[in-house]
Amino acid sequence: MRSSVIISALVAVLVGFGSSVAIIIAAAQAVGATEAQTASWIAGVCVATMFSTAVLSIRFRIPIVAAWSTPGAAMIATTTGITMPEAAGAFILAAVLILATAAFRPINAIISKIPQAVASAMLAGVLFGFVVAVFMHLNAIPQLVLPMVILFIVARIFSPSWAVLAVLALGVALVYALGMAKPLEDLRLSTFEIIVPEFKASILIGLGLPLYLVTMASQNLPGFAVLRSAGYDAPTRSILAVTGFGSLVTALIGAHTTNLAAITASICTGEDAHPDKDKRWLTGPVYAAAYGMLTLIGASVVALFASFPPELVATIAGIALLGPLVGALGNSLDSHGDRFAAVITFVVTASGMSLFGIGAAFWGLLAGIAVYGLDRLLKR
Repeated sequence: MRSSVIISALVAVLVGFGSSVAIIIAAAQAVGATEAQTASWIAGVCVATMFSTAVLSIRFRIPIVAAWSTPGAAMIATTTGITMPEAAGAFILAAVLILATAAFRPINAIISKIPQAVASAMLAGVLFGFVVAVFMHLNAIPQLVLPMVILFIVARIFSPSWAVLAVLALGVALVYALGMAKPLEDLRLSTFEIIVPEFKASILIGLGLPLYLVTMASQNLPGFAVLRSAGYDAPTRSILAVTGFGSLVTALIGAHTTNLAAITASICTGEDAHPDKDKRWLTGPVYAAAYGMLTLIGASVVALFASFPPELVATIAGIALLGPLVGALGNSLDSHGDRFAAVITFVVTASGMSLFGIGAAFWGLLAGIAVYGLDRLLKR
């Protein structure tokens, strides 16, 4: 096996895990997960990522790599009043819907008809609060946050992906230099904790359905596009079936949705991974093995982040989501005729409003589709 295959796979893992693990921890905190449940969550998404990548890449001899839904985790982190069992119920619904999409073509057709501008605006509304929080923390702890923001602004010019990792490293160094870190507890191997799901209609609609839609629109569909642009015929239904099954099983240990990787997938599908297009699939098993190792240390990762001030975790998460926010806003406003519907979607979602116990992401999507449909009707 060429060294470039191993290096590309490990870089993809490092970028994917290091740049977004803080977002999962923020999501776990939002739903009241204990430290053990948070560790189980991280270990769960690592297991599902490992399983999906290994099965798909070996079966199809294509560099198909999986990841967890980072936008989905961000959406979970913006919720309030949801318990961990209720969140697990929403995770199960999202997984079932992904499996249904794989099994029934009409569902896939319906999802593809959701206006791109509205779907992107909903995602932007979800991410907006995270990014705004960075500057709120900058006002509170400028000596910690300001250097991180400056580093990101400069480093992203050279490499957006590595910029987030640089910010993470700087943030950890500053926390220790400023004496803001708590004593680190004993590091330990991960254990899985079973979560008995609770199915509450308002949470299934307000969290489970938007989680599915965000995962499809901002992770799976771009992931398919990455594979096609690299010259691979993506087995879409098999990918959805395998990642959906992995998501369903690991939802019972508190893990949210697993999906096809998009940004990190480009690292494994390019010529830098291997000059021979037909041998780039070898990045898949290496990628899967690395996530197997991360499964073991999930509890230690949680313990490490627990020793940091919450402002550090929030700042890293917000900075990591700046790029996706820029992309989502750009896509939502790309079509001049759909901008009003997109702005309505964004404003309603970003407001954090809740009606009948159903969260803002659902209402933002509903409002955007309604305005989009009305505009189309009146223009006929």
